[in-house]
Amino acid sequence: MPPRSLQTAALGMNAQQTKVDNIANNLANANTTGFKRSRAVFQDLLYQNVRADGEGEGSGAEPAELQMGHGATTVATMRNFSQGSFAKTGNALNLAINGDGFFQVRRPDGSLAFTRDGTFTLSSEGNIVTQTGLQVEPNINVPPDAVEIDINKEGVVSARLQGESEMIELGQLELARFSNANGLRAVGGNLYEQTEASGEPFLGAPGRNGMGTVRQGFLEKGNVEVVKEMTSLIQAQRTYELNSKMVQTSDNMMQTANNVKR
Repeated sequence: MPPRSLQTAALGMNAQQTKVDNIANNLANANTTGFKRSRAVFQDLLYQNVRADGEGEGSGAEPAELQMGHGATTVATMRNFSQGSFAKTGNALNLAINGDGFFQVRRPDGSLAFTRDGTFTLSSEGNIVTQTGLQVEPNINVPPDAVEIDINKEGVVSARLQGESEMIELGQLELARFSNANGLRAVGGNLYEQTEASGEPFLGAPGRNGMGTVRQGFLEKGNVEVVKEMTSLIQAQRTYELNSKMVQTSDNMMQTANNVKR
């Protein structure tokens, strides 16, 4: 059986590789609209009680037990939902959420998904949809003769039709918020889906009951801080190197032990 240190170091290298993979994903999405960075969470593994307190040769109880650990493993990725900065686009259908909440979109299978990416456009039928054609919920239809679209901070969508001077109200956007947003599952395409861990969404109009407000003509940038990610990358690389050194040390110790008989 290989020495414990060899197995522990190998697990450490695997854990740091997972951390590097996560950092690479954060950096790859540094310019993705509405992206939220994540970090790997580690946990130590099972300990072996080699000797319990009071089992030594002394007359009294020893001050501590003798325990040997089995290394570390990655148990989760925690997503940081802090607010990203805003980029002004001037596009009437570009929306950013200032505060808590997610836009709701309807997927082809009929289920709802949630996103912070407000890069919306109009479908051929005049419905407000994402860049991939997913319909925003609740559905709001813009007449084909609309010449101006206004969306206020409370999410009320209005339009001015050709030849008219007054704006008419078309509908009300609703946001969703979760008691445990970290429980949401990222499914790609800037979308999240609810899980048992996230709980059911709380729905409401922007600006009410803890919901953020809507800013028209802006997009929320990803909250990736490149300098911090590069610092974490250096730390992970150094820790990976130290674990690889331990593999080499364990191998040298095994080689020395094998040469004792010679």
